[in-house]
Amino acid sequence: MRFTEHELTRAMEAAAKSVLAVRRPNRKRDVEQVWAGMTRYQRYQLLDSLGDQVLPVLVALPDVEVATGTRPTYTDAQVEQVVRERLDATPGGRLRRAVVLKARVALVQAALAGVPPRQDPDALVVPDHL
Repeated sequence: MRFTEHELTRAMEAAAKSVLAVRRPNRKRDVEQVWAGMTRYQRYQLLDSLGDQVLPVLVALPDVEVATGTRPTYTDAQVEQVVRERLDATPGGRLRRAVVLKARVALVQAALAGVPPRQDPDALVVPDHL
């Protein structure tokens, strides 16, 4: 799938916020407040740790038609298939691989939920002063 830089950025932020939401110390605070309270370096560290898990899957997803104003959608089976293809080198037993598979599918689905609706590039308004 071909995502724009903006779409990938928002997808990675959504994945990072989903991780923040399940971390023990942050459960009592709003995720947006936790995200806003992080330094740029802390955000970078979190995004960097997720990049190898999410970005290759997003890029490898099959091309789908995305109408203006909608988000790309994929079934769990489609996402799971792509994640499974990238788990071949994961060390550990069958149980560990199953847990990693489920966690990555959930992480990629959270990232896809954060992709903003597609915009029509021809309909973008350019300010007069440019």
